[in-house]
Amino acid sequence: MNLKIATRKSKLALVQTDYVIEIVKKFHNITCEKVLTDTLGDQRLDVTLDKIGGKGLFIKELEKAILEGHADAGVHSMKDVPYEMPEGFEIAAMPVREDVRDAFVSMKGVKFKDLKQGARVGTSSKRRASQLQLLRPDIEIVPIRGNVQTRIDKIERENLDGIILAAAGLKRLGMESIITDYFEPNEMVPAIGQGALGIEIHENCKNSEAFKTLDNPIVRLCVEAERSFMRELKGDCNCTIGAYATLHGNTLNVVGIYEVEGKLIKDSVSGNKEDYINLGKELADKILTSGRN
Repeated sequence: MNLKIATRKSKLALVQTDYVIEIVKKFHNITCEKVLTDTLGDQRLDVTLDKIGGKGLFIKELEKAILEGHADAGVHSMKDVPYEMPEGFEIAAMPVREDVRDAFVSMKGVKFKDLKQGARVGTSSKRRASQLQLLRPDIEIVPIRGNVQTRIDKIERENLDGIILAAAGLKRLGMESIITDYFEPNEMVPAIGQGALGIEIHENCKNSEAFKTLDNPIVRLCVEAERSFMRELKGDCNCTIGAYATLHGNTLNVVGIYEVEGKLIKDSVSGNKEDYINLGKELADKILTSGRN
């Protein structure tokens, strides 16, 4: 048996899909091949995602390949997966989560805290930009899009003092050495699902168990709590939102940020891990109430 897995063509997407192919082979002795897709999110780098339909643009073509029978599954970065999935589709497994932190990359090795007054920092994320400006109101935010290498090239080309990228992507690409320093999750709350991989299938998938058995229950619990927070707030790339859940024994802690009436509100909740969906909702209600008072 040979399974087909849809993926975007970026180097990072291919590395992530290779990882899934390796674990399918390891656990089930099933070989897989990649089905390469072009997504609108990858093609249109001249505009911000919210102008062309949001992060779902990175997964629609993969879903189309699955629906049309060209692929059995698709591999995504969970931070690109909208809270509402098309009918019949599900995330069969979240097998792994890398470092959730955001990383600062400066070609001259200048740490974020040592940046000069009025430094130019590149990011296309509203979440990162809003939190950056709380940390350093003097910084000029420069919008940049593209794959990891494209963004790194823009440091010199656009005369930037540095850029913010997800540590997970850099580590998966073997580029950890270029990271100047990290933002801890409590000072810059990560994107929902940041660092986690998701394997998407359709309900008609004949080999669903081959994928479902790869699920990591701790990754699943934490990411689903974050996604519950996002769902409650109807969060997408048009809004400033982030969340990060951590499990300590049976206690789940979820920290989140969300912009309410022009104010960035940050709060957290803790509770029993069995209540992970409700904890996400509780945090959303808490932040909305706080922002409106």
